[in-house]
Amino acid sequence: MGLVSGNTPKHQVLAALCLLLLLPPLATAAPPAATGPVSSERQAALRHLVRHDCGSCHGMRLEGGLGPSLKPAPLERFTTEQLALTITYGRPGTPMPPWGPFLTRPEALWIADALKQGKLP
Repeated sequence: MGLVSGNTPKHQVLAALCLLLLLPPLATAAPPAATGPVSSERQAALRHLVRHDCGSCHGMRLEGGLGPSLKPAPLERFTTEQLALTITYGRPGTPMPPWGPFLTRPEALWIADALKQGKLP
């Protein structure tokens, strides 16, 4: 008997196989650990990260480029939490990468809040 029985449509089997391929990376993608307040030294490093890494797509002044503007006015429609989730997990199907492996949750929230307040770069 083959992988696909006479009763199972092939598109369902293909969808199940795709899901099985996607599950291992999703299972290992843990949210950043909460480690408390962001130190002033780490804030300086995060400013550098935003200026150089985020700026490479969002423009050196964060006014837009490959990615959208990260200035306060365009970000008003998003909560700090929504922005932190985008920073952490990226935007699938777009060039926006996940920064979660490099940032803690408080750091992602700090960046999001600083962007909304116009304190970066």
